[in-house]
Amino acid sequence: MGSRMSKPVLYVFGLSVWAAAPQLAIVELGYAPDAIKQKVVNLAEGANFTPGFLKLNPNATLPTFTSVDGKNFTNTYDVIKYLAQHAPKKVAPGDKAFLDRIHEDSIDPNFIIFAVRNEEELKAASSGFPHTFLENRQSSLIKNSQTPEAAPFKAFYDAKIPVNGGLLDLFSGKASESDKKAFFELSAKHWENISNFIVNELPTVLPDSGFIGGEIPGEADFHLGAWLARVAHILGGKNAQGEYKVFEKETKVPVPTKVAAYFDAWVTRPSWQQVYAEGLH
Repeated sequence: MGSRMSKPVLYVFGLSVWAAAPQLAIVELGYAPDAIKQKVVNLAEGANFTPGFLKLNPNATLPTFTSVDGKNFTNTYDVIKYLAQHAPKKVAPGDKAFLDRIHEDSIDPNFIIFAVRNEEELKAASSGFPHTFLENRQSSLIKNSQTPEAAPFKAFYDAKIPVNGGLLDLFSGKASESDKKAFFELSAKHWENISNFIVNELPTVLPDSGFIGGEIPGEADFHLGAWLARVAHILGGKNAQGEYKVFEKETKVPVPTKVAAYFDAWVTRPSWQQVYAEGLH
């Protein structure tokens, strides 16, 4: 398969929303189970902030993919595009405008891990995973930034440490009242954006049955499936049919028929059951 490496490597983590998208793709595209090595980067411990990982992906994000000829792909769109182009099975390509939309900051599925809209939500998050996650990230950022190998990535650490630190202050009870209020407003707006996307935009994109890619999932579906899984997970959804109803906690109106049918169509696929075997994330 090439002299540089014996196998391509997909860097993943069990709680990563965007690493799940190429994981779904690998199964759907007919790759043999051992065709691509999947290597875990523990985001919960900040393992993505080591200089070694920054050499692979200067954004320190997942998914990251290294092809057999040693080329690195560092975002979800490029990773899935590469996998689709080299796959045993062919699927419908994704519409770039829709995929750009799915990855817009305004509906970022990662932000909702930390989104808190009031003191009650802040208190719950402060004694749970968000606080621990931010603490681990901060200590990893600081520790790694002080190593000799970190010198080429000084700009990355200098930018990341205060941003993550500011968020950590919020969950550590050190943020000012005005910063808290601003964050509550930002969080409320974010959930509003996500609800609007589910209720108003998705029905204009989704078919009556099946997938955006047709009878079987295409490139766009790998992105959207992972996005919906994360939102459902944050709202307490399980990996089962009918769980799209959890979206109504935020939408406050019934989930559109097309969205319900689409979610249920994914849940029954072997790829979905494999990727989300431990539950949605």
